[in-house]
Amino acid sequence: MTTATPLGDTTFFSLNMTTRGEDFLYKSSGAIVAAVVVVVIIIFTVVLILLKMYNRKMRTRRELEPKGPKPVAPSALGPNGNSSQQPATVTFSPVDVHVETR
Repeated sequence: MTTATPLGDTTFFSLNMTTRGEDFLYKSSGAIVAAVVVVVIIIFTVVLILLKMYNRKMRTRRELEPKGPKPVAPSALGPNGNSSQQPATVTFSPVDVHVETR
């Protein structure tokens, strides 16, 4: 003769399993967060290294390319304003300084 398991015991057993599962999730949540942080740091590092390599490649390309005459940019101030074509010169003139001696 077989006996049926009471429904209350099965409910208690499944409830007990969910709390064990929740405990496992709570205990492993720190490891999950740490894994996500490590992955983000690795991705950030790879992107940084790729950008540095690209920057170095572009710099060497610019340095090795022949230097031609620079194109003259039109002035934004108009013909009457100070244009970028005329270099600004600063001249210092000596000033006679008279010091009174007592």
